[in-house]
Amino acid sequence: MPELPEVETSRRGIEPHLLNKTINSIEIRQHKLRWPVPENLASLATGKKIRDVCRRAKYIYLKLDNGCIIIHLGMSGSLRICQKEMPAEKHDHIDICVSNIILRLRDPRKFGCVLWTAGDINDHKLIRSLGPEPLDDLFTAEYLHSQARKRTCSIKSFIMNSHIVVGVGNIYASESLFKAGINPKRKAGKVSLTRIEKLVTAIKTTLRESIEQGGTTLRDFTSEEGKPGYFAQRLLVYGRAGEPCAVCGTVIKRVTQQARSTFYCAQCQR
Repeated sequence: MPELPEVETSRRGIEPHLLNKTINSIEIRQHKLRWPVPENLASLATGKKIRDVCRRAKYIYLKLDNGCIIIHLGMSGSLRICQKEMPAEKHDHIDICVSNIILRLRDPRKFGCVLWTAGDINDHKLIRSLGPEPLDDLFTAEYLHSQARKRTCSIKSFIMNSHIVVGVGNIYASESLFKAGINPKRKAGKVSLTRIEKLVTAIKTTLRESIEQGGTTLRDFTSEEGKPGYFAQRLLVYGRAGEPCAVCGTVIKRVTQQARSTFYCAQCQR
């Protein structure tokens, strides 16, 4: 599933092609995505200028004068910029046409969405209850520590809760906890403020590094292959069960938490 760095990379990849461009038409080949695509989306958006290309959590939204088009990539979706003459393929469900190009949504599993809101994006039902962005100034150690008090869930599950903080997916949670030296099974309420400070720094560093790596693949948004522009991971623990820890040489362990794989070093993480 595309996570926050991949979605931010997608946003940065499409923004130069769409900003201040007028939507000429919208073609919807498949209305039945995770939620039905609004029947009147084309009439609402056609002729309107794209004022901004933004991201909130894992949602990308195109800000128009009369509302926003909200896009989520789901489990397998991707966005790409292509020429109008490029024929649509089986899983290419929606085209947003601007100038002489198309923003095309491809979603083989149809778990993504394309929705519309005429109101404040932050009041939309999918967005209003979300926690702060991990790279924003509002996401601080003091905030996270206050939210963790008396929580009996694991620290990994806690930081993956989008109502606490958005965008810390499974890979980034494992990697950040390793960098902070915190055992992923430790109860969230038992982690001290000093260690939470290390964790917040690790989350911000991990996500920033991932986004920077994604920046080297932006050319893929205009390639004929339509690659989504994701980056090669530089992972320290995730997916490395049975391999030696890069810091101490102890074998990396794998456990299951809430049906998700967790990887950690029992020596480095306490």
